[in-house]
Parts: sequence; C-alpha cells; structure tokens
Amino acid sequence: MREVSLPPVSYAVTAERPSWEELPAGLRGAVSARLGVPVRSVRVMSAGFTRGFAGVLETADGGRVFVKAASRSDQPDLAAWYAREVAVLDRLPTGLPVPRPRWTLDAAGWFAVGLTAVDGRVPELPWSAADLGATLAGYAEIAAALATAPADLLAVGLPRLADLAWEDLTWWREVATGREPRPGPAPTVGGWETILPELVRLESLLPGYALTDGLAHGDLRLDNVLIDRSGRAWFCDWTWLCRGPAWFDLAGLLITAYGSGLDADALFAGHPVAAGAPPDALDAALAALSGYYLTGANAAPGTASAQVRAHRLFSGGLALDWLADRRGWPRTPRAAR
Repeated sequence: MREVSLPPVSYAVTAERPSWEELPAGLRGAVSARLGVPVRSVRVMSAGFTRGFAGVLETADGGRVFVKAASRSDQPDLAAWYAREVAVLDRLPTGLPVPRPRWTLDAAGWFAVGLTAVDGRVPELPWSAADLGATLAGYAEIAAALATAPADLLAVGLPRLADLAWEDLTWWREVATGREPRPGPAPTVGGWETILPELVRLESLLPGYALTDGLAHGDLRLDNVLIDRSGRAWFCDWTWLCRGPAWFDLAGLLITAYGSGLDADALFAGHPVAAGAPPDALDAALAALSGYYLTGANAAPGTASAQVRAHRLFSGGLALDWLADRRGWPRTPRAAR
C-alpha cells in the first residue's frame, strides 16, 4: 500500500457559515411560519465550501428539516444554485438516496429551501472499506437510474459535460501557452516541460469522450456524500448535474481513494460505470481535474470558504500524482516540491 495523503483540514469541518441567529429576523420568522412549529434547535453544517447558511432545524414537535439559505443581494449566484438544485432534486427518479425538496421561500431578501434531513456524516479520510463500499454501491444505483436522461430532467436545461470541459477543464492548455502561471514545482523529474504536452493532449480528449445520453452528478466528492446510521450512502449538492458519462464522476470521487493508499485503478476498472469507457478515459479525467484544481487554487474565495484553496491544492496534487503513476512518469519526492 502507498503512503496515505490526508488533507490539512478534515472535510467535515471546512465550512464558514452564518449561525441561525445571524440570519435576518424576517427570514427566521418566515421559515418558522412555513414549518408551522417553533424551531427548538439548530445544527449548522460544518462541511462544504460555500458561505451560505446550511443546517438542520429541529422543531418543537420533534420534526427535522435541512435548510439552505443565501442572500439575494450578497450571494446571488449561490441563491441561484440553490434554486437550480431544487429543480433537479424535484425531478430525480424516486427511490434514489438523495434529499428531496419540501418547500422554498423568499423573505427578507433571502432565498431558502427546505429539504429532507439526512441523519448522516461525511466520510472521514482515509476512506474506510465500509464507507467507500457503500458510496460506490450507492453511486452505481444512481448512475443506473440516470443512464438515460429522464425527459423532465432534460427540461431543466442541463449543460453538456463536453461543453463544460472545453470551457472549464482545459487549464493545462492555458498553462502551456503562458496565459496561466505554472502551479508551483512540477511533481515529476524533468519539470513541467516533460509532461505539459501530454497533459494538454489528455485533457483535450475529455470533450469528445463526454458525449453521452446519460447524466453525471458533476461534483461528486467525498464532502457531497453522507453515510447514514444504517451505513447507506446519500448523495447531496445536485446543482451541477450535467449530460455526461458517470465514469467522470467516479474518477473525481476516487481521487481521495488514491490518497487513502487504495488501489484506485482497480476500484475504477471494477465499477459498473467504467464499463465501455475509452481505455484512457481515466487519464483524460485526471488530467482535466488536476489542471482545474491546481490552477484554481489561487483564485479568490468569493462565496467560498477560505479552506477551498487547500482543498484544490490537495485534490489537484493527488489527481496529478495518480496520473503520473498511471503514465509511469518518474516523480520527485513530495518534500522537494
């Protein structure tokens, strides 16, 4: 087993969110009125990277609801993302392990959504066999249900991963042309000059490989998974659902499995969604994801937690190391980078 690589901060505690008491009184009153019962306690979620409110509200009658809220003026993009997620969740096939929307409301200049509350936890790193097994099995169930895009989901206006790949996942091309700075020391012997042409070539394959009739979550990471008390995995944060291959989701998820010292190659190859993928599909995904994460690490947090930079450096570094192992590129010691 390889050396385990852990993030500097647990994914369970990356969030920077307002407390319930810091929300406008008008919003709190509107939510309480919508619930019809006084709010007895609030547990703010500590995972995730947005600065919006997210927490489980327990009411005086013992009911529970998961509430997300964002300011229409200060966080317009986030409010729009929450509204889009509701539209997606409302149309996902029944029976899948995903939260379901209960209501939405606008009050005091804020948009809020109430979802079913999942009594679960974010998996810890390194991955345990039980948590990873449950997550991979649960995603196989979701991918099978979305292998052919339901018509009502397509009506939401889902982007194609092929288009997104050209727009947001070809950063090594920008580095190679000098339009984007090189993201720190190269992880391979010989420096960036030895691997940049291959990174550019591999990432350029993804748009063509991403043409499919199925759907992909688009943001499948460890912190978008909850493991409930029975050990079942639930999948959250569906804002970025897109038309694309499920194996792209799997590649992104397994970056932390690679960092956990596991045989991520075998986990990818043995998963149902990898059947029929091009032979170098995983390499194309890892090249694209590593460039996206590493070049984006120095971007201003904006509506994101300050921990997002560490997340991007960690994820991008793991993706590039995994790709280097797969391609047989001699790597420099991590301490020398």
